[in-house]
Amino acid sequence: MQESFGRPNSDAAIWYAVQTRPKHEKSVSALLEFKGYEQLLPLYQSWHRSSGRMKSVLLPLFKGYLFCRLDPVRRLPVLMTPGVSSIVGRGREPEPLPSEEIARIQASCASGLQLTPWPFLERGDLVHVECGPLQGVQGIFISEKSTCRLVVSVEILRRSVAVEVDRDWVRPIATRRGAAFSTVEAKKAVCSSSPATPLAPSSVA
Repeated sequence: MQESFGRPNSDAAIWYAVQTRPKHEKSVSALLEFKGYEQLLPLYQSWHRSSGRMKSVLLPLFKGYLFCRLDPVRRLPVLMTPGVSSIVGRGREPEPLPSEEIARIQASCASGLQLTPWPFLERGDLVHVECGPLQGVQGIFISEKSTCRLVVSVEILRRSVAVEVDRDWVRPIATRRGAAFSTVEAKKAVCSSSPATPLAPSSVA
């Protein structure tokens, strides 16, 4: 495939995962944005002890990766960006990301809910969020003690993100036998009127 330069976000542009060098996610995000590319660097809030104090820091949800909308024929400017290692694909060709995966990540980042990286899940209780900040999003439902989470994944990266949700927000689509969450428990979702408290913006480095 012949590569060329051109308009970053042309009509042929679609979403791809871009692999970066270690700890270069934010700098690559800024450079791609400067070049005119639509990019997404999902971040989450983490707390670290420094000099005896707890400090908040925003870290990449997908360590070593960000997402960029580009025309694969004109991918050279992205590959030449300092800090970029590769565009994720199968073999030598970049692999586009399903639009629904990007939409779920974008919705999770914009929800204002607590986010955290999560081990990749292939099976589980598939649910549909009927209300709340993530209304319309589908994912895998998990419950641990008093905390309920919706897990959304990026298949090609084999990585997931967990978002804390209210059990009453979700309706099961399919459930595992013996799972803690059942169709009897959630025949109808009841929406809470309490607004979510927004975190720092997660789509910009």
